Amino acid sequence: MNLRSDADAIIKEALAAVLPDAAVKKALAGHTFPQGRIVLIAVGKAAWQMAQAVADVLGERIDAGLVITKYEHVMGEIPRVRCMEAGHPVPDENSYAATREALRLTENLTAEDTVLFLLSGGGSALFEQPLIPADELTELTHRLLASGADIVEMNTLRKRMSAVKGGRFAEHCAPAHVFSIVLSDIIGDPLDMIASGPAHPDASTAADAHAIVKKYGLHLSPTATALLDEPLPTALPNVTTQITGSVRELCTAAARAAEQRGYTPVLLTDQLDIEARAAGRFLAAIARTHAGDGASYAYIAGGETIVQLRGKGRGGRNQELALAASDGIAGLDNVAVFSIGSDGTDGPTDAAGGYVDGGTAAALARAEKSAAAALAENDAYPTLNAVGGLIKTGPTGTNVNDVAVVLIRG
Repeated sequence: MNLRSDADAIIKEALAAVLPDAAVKKALAGHTFPQGRIVLIAVGKAAWQMAQAVADVLGERIDAGLVITKYEHVMGEIPRVRCMEAGHPVPDENSYAATREALRLTENLTAEDTVLFLLSGGGSALFEQPLIPADELTELTHRLLASGADIVEMNTLRKRMSAVKGGRFAEHCAPAHVFSIVLSDIIGDPLDMIASGPAHPDASTAADAHAIVKKYGLHLSPTATALLDEPLPTALPNVTTQITGSVRELCTAAARAAEQRGYTPVLLTDQLDIEARAAGRFLAAIARTHAGDGASYAYIAGGETIVQLRGKGRGGRNQELALAASDGIAGLDNVAVFSIGSDGTDGPTDAAGGYVDGGTAAALARAEKSAAAALAENDAYPTLNAVGGLIKTGPTGTNVNDVAVVLIRG
């Protein structure tokens, strides 16, 4: 029995199944472009991979292009396309510079021109032209991350502080047509929330934004407070959108890979949105219930958990989920729990997620570490690293939420 090798194989095959290449090419196959210019703008953690797929299909038909992605996510040159890397999860000066370049490339277009807009998760930080001072926006983002606000709450506020979010980028591109291909990283695929909806009308309200400010006790400047009430586009007739990829596909692929290795897959949910450590404890409880059944199972949960920052350690939500499961499965030699972010980066670390099994708690004790102490300091990364529990895939080229799996070998 080698649960770790099974986990690694499931991860590899699940990620391969949700790479955007084939899906982007399929979206293009059914689309015709006017005779005008085609300007390619790709934004997000999967931007390079999506732009490369477009270049493979359209070639010299692309007049100009720009990729804006996370640091260390550019994998090579793309003809006629400039690649720029920027800050994530907090925007930095490179985010602002890259966004200015995108706005420049899409100025003064005509109704015969097309902006081919490729969007994936991470765009909220990477694609930004703030309407408040940059340091104020950075502080707001840090406070939202630390508060445990979910992605929808964060984007409801961030789009109102931006000249490109909440449909404003598509408005800027008019009268050119915007053909948007979106790789979804938010549960339920809400187009107005993915990367804060640069090319989609806003579905949230000013009242929603004020409620989030109140919920988390945020103190905004007068300018930021006034922006909460500024109207965003409610209709964008120059936009066509096609969604490709989702967390359900990731879960389905993980289930298929597990089944090929003799496990009976059980999809628990593809809409997991609770705190990471609670999810870890819940998955450990499932493992305890079924570890003695004599059968092999793979319980699968997809979605995106949240973390409340209480300490000053290093880690990410998938690492916290796995570490939180370790005490609950201690001593069960036929059980493993692992969780990964499909983009290959979990929080501000170089790990995609974490792996624990029935021997992890004992290994931590031998290393004079404890899961509880690490979680109290949000310090999952060095703790898992001490016992070989980090999962490192490198940047994957996709971004469709997270998947957590309980493996039970009968």
